[in-house]
Amino acid sequence: MKELIERLVAQALAALPAEDRGSLDDLHPEVERSRDPAHGDFACSIALRLARAARTNPRALAARIVAALPPNPFIARTEIAGPGFINFFVTTAAWQQQIARVLETGAAYGCSDAGAGRRAIVEFVSANPTGPLHVGHGRHAAFGASLASLLEATGWSVHREYYVNDAGRQMDILAASVWLRYLELCGERVEFPVNGYRGEYLRPIAADLQARHGAALRRPADQVFADLPPDEPAGGDRERHIDAVIARMRELLGAADFRTVFDRGLEDILADIRDDLGGFGVRFDRWYSERGLADHGAIDRALARLREHGHVYEQDGALWFRATAFGDEKDRVVVRENGQSTYFASDIAYHLEKRERGFDLLLDVLGADHHGYVARVRAGLIAMGEPGESLEVRLVQFVALFRGGTKVQMSTRSGEFVTLRELRAEVGDDAARFFYVMRSNDQHLDFDLELARARSNDNPVYYVQYAHARVASVLRQAAGRGQPFDAAVGLAALGRLGEPAELALMSEIARWPEVLGQAAALRAPHAVVHYLRELATAFHACYNALPFLVEDPALRNARLALIVALQQVVRNALGLLGVTAPETM
Repeated sequence: MKELIERLVAQALAALPAEDRGSLDDLHPEVERSRDPAHGDFACSIALRLARAARTNPRALAARIVAALPPNPFIARTEIAGPGFINFFVTTAAWQQQIARVLETGAAYGCSDAGAGRRAIVEFVSANPTGPLHVGHGRHAAFGASLASLLEATGWSVHREYYVNDAGRQMDILAASVWLRYLELCGERVEFPVNGYRGEYLRPIAADLQARHGAALRRPADQVFADLPPDEPAGGDRERHIDAVIARMRELLGAADFRTVFDRGLEDILADIRDDLGGFGVRFDRWYSERGLADHGAIDRALARLREHGHVYEQDGALWFRATAFGDEKDRVVVRENGQSTYFASDIAYHLEKRERGFDLLLDVLGADHHGYVARVRAGLIAMGEPGESLEVRLVQFVALFRGGTKVQMSTRSGEFVTLRELRAEVGDDAARFFYVMRSNDQHLDFDLELARARSNDNPVYYVQYAHARVASVLRQAAGRGQPFDAAVGLAALGRLGEPAELALMSEIARWPEVLGQAAALRAPHAVVHYLRELATAFHACYNALPFLVEDPALRNARLALIVALQQVVRNALGLLGVTAPETM
């Protein structure tokens, strides 16, 4: 209905003299749902926007627009309110027509071609494979997956990607941590570094390493720790200590055996991450290896682009990117004095490679601590001759998990954290997916475990799913009475629907295409959650107000058509969030 009214207003504007409608750029009408039903179903403020350019009173311009509106059977009347708003009252037939449209289009109801087939790559989660996913990563997964689904539903061609950080210092620390646990299994007495990864999840990996290689990778602990910097907090000694452990490990094992341990840790943890996300209903089209950037020449191509455009210089033996020329706070090193490329060089190379693959939109879902990252990578893209606006970053705020009113602390290094797998086991995948996107990604999320487990209307996911299951129950009752739903009869009798509760529910159902379009455009899965709660409220009110299984076959099937449409929209919306729509509860 919103799109219909926008088209009608646009036609009316086009029929006005040029001096009344301003430039063509101003012709898109702003039509919104009215907050107060007394003011109609929809309101348009276009007359207020154009009045100054037309040098006329907004109410007078609104009157001319209304006079030029093409007649339409779904518009009951219009009125001009306040300083120049145009209020639209739609007919009951308009809402009834939407019910027919839901039943005809099914899973496609609400979808659009707004994306026009443009290609988007959504990169999300991308957690370092140094340990199991924790509850914070779960929010990234739920948000990113829902965002990708929203884009697909609005006509984008979407590619989902996980960037595997399988290179760099953190992975070296993981390899050293696995090896030290392996040495313990071999009988060595190890003083485990404070800055190593200390979680219990490493012990099965070390056991796997021992089962595969026996004692071949064993080295005496006194050789490992001899003459290393102290593992103390003063003056950064702990960082130097773990780096020295890594260097000693390389020395004692050699390159090949070091890589054996490194790969064992990487492969086992990455397999666990894949399995965890798969069980959570989150899929990826590609798991992209950071090491592959160098192997495939992407970093060299990025550096060549920067040189070609004159945006790098040498200083103190290193190669610098002139980031300040693009608004960054300081220039950035891309190649260190030892010849090794930096993380930043990998980042811009990765995004250049995304553009080389033909993606129009590079949508990254990152942690809130990556705020400064955005300007740097965008600067790199522009410097390499790519459009800066092709990069869009959505930052996801932290999750605070509460159990019994107590906040649970999380630390990957210490191993004191609640994994996503544990959360899923405790509250279920549906509750986790739903709760993770209940609030905007830029707001902190307090995850209430007790509420997520509750089987009551206080639990929002239960409340919404119950609406779907309740419809299924009504349909089963109808079939059990020998009065199964007849869609053809119901569609033909939609004109019988006119009770206040029916109209309220029809109006909510008809909102879905608007909500879906806005949620995708604003990258706001939480808007779908809010809508579902309001839709469920309208349904439960209708359920309590009216009997569905009445004796009159036409009225009965019309009401069943209404709630079957409700059930379809609930199923469509939950599906975009990765939440199931149960038939029984």
